[in-house]
Amino acid sequence: KTAAPLLSAYGYSETALAVARAFLAEEAHDPVHRHHLAALESAPLKRAPADYVAAYFDRFADSFDEQLYGVLHYSGPRKLLDLVAATGSPTARTLDLGCGTGLTGGALRDIVEEMTGLDISENMVEIAHEKDLYETLYVAEAADYLEDNDDGPFDIVTATDVLPYLGFLEEMFFGVADNLEAGGHFFFSSETLPDDVLDGRDFMVGPHQRFAHAESYVRKVLDGAGF
Repeated sequence: KTAAPLLSAYGYSETALAVARAFLAEEAHDPVHRHHLAALESAPLKRAPADYVAAYFDRFADSFDEQLYGVLHYSGPRKLLDLVAATGSPTARTLDLGCGTGLTGGALRDIVEEMTGLDISENMVEIAHEKDLYETLYVAEAADYLEDNDDGPFDIVTATDVLPYLGFLEEMFFGVADNLEAGGHFFFSSETLPDDVLDGRDFMVGPHQRFAHAESYVRKVLDGAGF
């Protein structure tokens, strides 16, 4: 099920397309295959479909921690901890968007009084719940939660490895701004590509079916949201 994106990542675009089409012919309603094929065919995507993200991470949940830490040596949560600690700002209430299995929550737990986490993948949230890191957990889309949030404003909002599944950033960034205390901080990670690769575009889907953004676009949206 991961053959098409792997082939694409190694430069075998035509073979990746053939594999994705074959998978979709066998499982026509599978959201993972459907998104992989759309990305490989360069369809105009504004974000990864919600059903794709949920299905992809539901399947990936049991091996997620081992893959990220054991195989990829993922350092995002540790770097985030250093950034949060360096601000010297209040960390009483933190919202972890796209919390997954709780990697960011685990990194911040000792310096945060209260954490709320949410993720679109129910299986990922179940694993985060088992780790007992968050006071509150939701299975929800980030944009929906930010629009309807009744939990009050937060001192910190984090979104590690979330932007690669979004094209347009306005909805999330403006939503985060509306849910922060005055002087609060928004921490996120993003993947960027050089301007000559993006060729004037704000973002594009890369060979791994993840969105990469122009840094200028990220900064423009941040400015527009009042950061």
